[in-house]
Amino acid sequence: MEILPGTRAPVRIWTDPATVEQQAMQQLRNIASLPWVHGVAVMPDVHYGKGATVGSVIAMKQALAPAAVGVDIGCGMTAVRTSLTASDLPDDLGPLRRRIERWVPVGFGKHRDAIDPASLRDPNTGKHDVRVGGWGEFWTGFGELHEGVQALETNAGRQLGSLGGGNHFIEVCLEQGGDDEGRVWLMLHSGSRNIGKELAERHMRIARTLSHNEGLVDRDLSVFLANTAEMDAYRRDLYWAQDYARRNRAIMMALVKRAVREVVGEHVRFEEDISAHHNYVSEETYDGVEVLVTRKGAIRAGSGDLGIIPGSMGTGSYIVRGLGNEAAFNSASHGAGRRMSRTRAKKLFTAADLVEQTAGVECRKDAGVVDEIPAAYKDINEVIAQQRDLVEVLHHLRQVICVKG
Repeated sequence: MEILPGTRAPVRIWTDPATVEQQAMQQLRNIASLPWVHGVAVMPDVHYGKGATVGSVIAMKQALAPAAVGVDIGCGMTAVRTSLTASDLPDDLGPLRRRIERWVPVGFGKHRDAIDPASLRDPNTGKHDVRVGGWGEFWTGFGELHEGVQALETNAGRQLGSLGGGNHFIEVCLEQGGDDEGRVWLMLHSGSRNIGKELAERHMRIARTLSHNEGLVDRDLSVFLANTAEMDAYRRDLYWAQDYARRNRAIMMALVKRAVREVVGEHVRFEEDISAHHNYVSEETYDGVEVLVTRKGAIRAGSGDLGIIPGSMGTGSYIVRGLGNEAAFNSASHGAGRRMSRTRAKKLFTAADLVEQTAGVECRKDAGVVDEIPAAYKDINEVIAQQRDLVEVLHHLRQVICVKG
């Protein structure tokens, strides 16, 4: 951990500051200058983002900045260990990848009709999967959201259980080392799809118009203040979108389990899902101060919390347990983190480079996903090593299938 000098609020960094791009470093200074900020923790996967830095944890008193959450509200990870081992998988993994893509729409795709939650059954018991219950109350809440999104309800229903594009993915992984060498895991990364983005952008525009934000060095860091109608409206929509993201991942994982059973066999069993947001808000207390903690590209890593820290396509991922480091506001990184923009990656690399860097992984290897090439990301092993005081590693995984939008 290093301290960024000369800031109004303390900024603690879990990487070498010299390796942080100047744009991101300036964002961190801008954030720490806000009068409402109690402190900032910077994760080793830090990189430049819109308004607030990706890989930053910001604790604010009586205020909340929508840009510190991001537009993909509730984006996060879900992973589950199966009863399968590597020897149970078919030699040709192509059919399993295609079966997953058949059940889970990717990119701009969505389901023809909204998924009926009652059709989702626990594959271990055959009973209704109660982990995605409470649907009536959830959809009633849609009618209370920002009026600008009311026409999107049908689309939001059809997008539940869909992956999206960009850095979102579904993977089949093998455990590395230990007594469970070769154990098969399922993992996925997605968020609140278009509805979360629409809500976030509307509230960001509202925040920019408020008079208390007029003197900010960066208007993208505009905040809502506690005990105002604008804050209440944002938090209502924010928490609904976080719940939407959680449900989206739950449905997707149920569909991925179905695909695996159809290809490998009905005998497959699944352990409890591990699920964690990494673009979200939480009410927490540090140093006796009640704060709103925004994690934008960071997971909660309180003592005993289970988390998922994925690498890029084909480079491995980690299942971790939090150590409860309050200096980092009980947080850890959300992944490897980009070391170059998508635009730069497309200029530097070709589909042939992607083929070489994803050797041994059943995945798309075309120009459409070159921006997700492993070389565009930081080294996941170095990122993990830089946060040994934040998390302990429980499982090291290697991808053998990666589904991208």
